[in-house]
Amino acid sequence: MGSNQTWISEVILLGFQVDPEFELFLFGFFLLFYSLTLMGNGVILGLICLDSRLHTPMYFFLSNLAIVDIAYASSTVPKMLANLIMRKKTISFAPCILQTFPYLAFAITECTSLVVMSNDWYVAICHPLHYTVIMNWRVCLVLAATCWIFSFLLALVHISLILKLPFCGPQKINHFFCQIISVFKLACADTRLNQTVLFVGSVFVLVGPLCLVLVSYTRILIAILRIQAGEGRRKAFSTCSPHLCVVGLFFGSAIVMYMAPKSSHSQEQRKILSLFYSLFNPMLNPLIYSLRNAEVKGVLRRFLGKKK
Repeated sequence: MGSNQTWISEVILLGFQVDPEFELFLFGFFLLFYSLTLMGNGVILGLICLDSRLHTPMYFFLSNLAIVDIAYASSTVPKMLANLIMRKKTISFAPCILQTFPYLAFAITECTSLVVMSNDWYVAICHPLHYTVIMNWRVCLVLAATCWIFSFLLALVHISLILKLPFCGPQKINHFFCQIISVFKLACADTRLNQTVLFVGSVFVLVGPLCLVLVSYTRILIAILRIQAGEGRRKAFSTCSPHLCVVGLFFGSAIVMYMAPKSSHSQEQRKILSLFYSLFNPMLNPLIYSLRNAEVKGVLRRFLGKKK
């Protein structure tokens, strides 16, 4: 670093840059969505833990996804909510980097977890007689642990490369949290290596898993089309189509965010895309994957009946 460069101590999160009155509306709106995310995923976790009938591989992966969604949303949303009602929208540089790390780690864990869940669905539907042998508890634990360990190691690689950069400003991040691409712009050095590693990592974490998910669901759809009973086919389609919508929403917005040319989308559009995969998707997952499930609804009904 040259003598005229200094390390920045804090940065300003510009957020959505709207009128104060509209910021209050956004605060209430996002607080509602965040509360629904915590409540929905919390209910799923509670029901799976309390009812032994849900102690199966499928619900083990659903509970794992619920934990990821709670942690993922909590890594960015609380600071965003605080900035919407505070006049001083600053964050110290060290907490900014600390926010980037769990955000990346939980985002990658979400991607890998969706791949594992799609594979679980494929085995359950296409190989039902061998399901308990293929997806035994040892395999489930290894798959879940691999998702978490791989995700945190890859996030650590990105953070290690970021910490090697000199940061001397500008002190403003045009985002509502310390998103990694925005953090690159604070550096006063060449970030091409960081951007290349991020792009390669995005291909590996987004495009690869998306292809695996699509392959699994394609095989599932082929198996569904072979079902003779019209009612069974209709139920299977009604279950799989929302799953594909959520997967498409999550992977699509993330791919556009990290792999599309920078000039093709404005910063405001990128903020909206970030909201899709960091807030709205964690809220939709329990609704799509669990609360529409007949077994989960039955357990919830029995639990509420006992309470009454």
